[in-house]
Amino acid sequence: MSDRRHLFHVFPTFAVGGVQARFARIANALGRRYRHTILAMDGDYAAAGRLGPDVDFQLRDDIACPKRRTLTNALAFRRILAEERPDLLVTSNWGALEWALANTPRVVPQVHMEDGFGPEEAARQIARRVWLRRLTLGGKLVVVASSTLETIARETWRIPPAQLRFIPNGVDSARFARPPDTERAALLGDPADGPLIGTVAGLRPEKNLLRLVDAFALINEKLPSRLAIIGDGPERPAVAARAEALGVESRVFMPGYLDDPAAILGAFDVFMMSSDTEQAPVSLIEAMAAGLAVAAPAIGDIAEMVAAANRPCIVPADARSLSEAALALLSDAALRKRIGEDNKARSLAVFSEAATIERWKAIWDGDFSAVPDRPETDMR
Repeated sequence: MSDRRHLFHVFPTFAVGGVQARFARIANALGRRYRHTILAMDGDYAAAGRLGPDVDFQLRDDIACPKRRTLTNALAFRRILAEERPDLLVTSNWGALEWALANTPRVVPQVHMEDGFGPEEAARQIARRVWLRRLTLGGKLVVVASSTLETIARETWRIPPAQLRFIPNGVDSARFARPPDTERAALLGDPADGPLIGTVAGLRPEKNLLRLVDAFALINEKLPSRLAIIGDGPERPAVAARAEALGVESRVFMPGYLDDPAAILGAFDVFMMSSDTEQAPVSLIEAMAAGLAVAAPAIGDIAEMVAAANRPCIVPADARSLSEAALALLSDAALRKRIGEDNKARSLAVFSEAATIERWKAIWDGDFSAVPDRPETDMR
């Protein structure tokens, strides 16, 4: 048995996504310092391909996690924790909270991470989930990725300040500052057909990419443009159908999932989001690091994250407001460039991947006191 510190990670899913990509970046950076056990409660381990050869990990696809059997699951999970005795249990988001229940009273030390909510909680918290968080997270460290979540955790879930840490997401800004890959950029149409608006997102309902297509159609009426949607998911047919219904299908490009968005972001003229729910989206930080101006809905921490000059383009979450914000940027190249430079500087100052990794290293080492309650750089 390895003498490395053993971390038992529970994810609702280990499909490719922002949470899983962040974990992979941290695990890869810290190499063989730890032994990782990874459980995906839905059985999807697609993100395991992002883990490098120096990461010591085991996928626990032998643990059954049937839905709607909370108490039965919690008892089974508690037995597993008692047998495994990991040095740290790391749970992620609402979908993994059965493991927090299993660890109540505490069997092993635990950290619970919250990144955001699904569409069912986009507008308000569900009462039974609030109560379960209050019940199961007492006495455990809770890490949040946004100041909005920090407020919710403190005021609604009643997590004591001593148990709460705000660790912003971070990216390797230098990687996103490079020019776009010309072959991939060629997949997004001819620049002679107009400026390129782009987004990077999973094609899921909460990303509301139908709203994005609606906004783009309004933009295209006034300024012929192109729209690139980088990503894949179950909403792809609906998005394609909406583009066809609005007569813009020839100007909407969906090349699918790209494992390296840094290779294409530099081809965008404006980065645009249309989600119903977000907290501190990594795709936004990546766009900022690439020097892009942003049009996005005023949800989560988005308005706080972007540079001050970009904040007038963080608007209500409706197609017309988003289209007007994007048009203001598309119509003024000098403004767009100035905002992009400000966003790049802010990504370097506030959203450092190195700082994120150091904070998580302290968490994984169990040295919770070494992690500040809030980041040193003021988000505001």
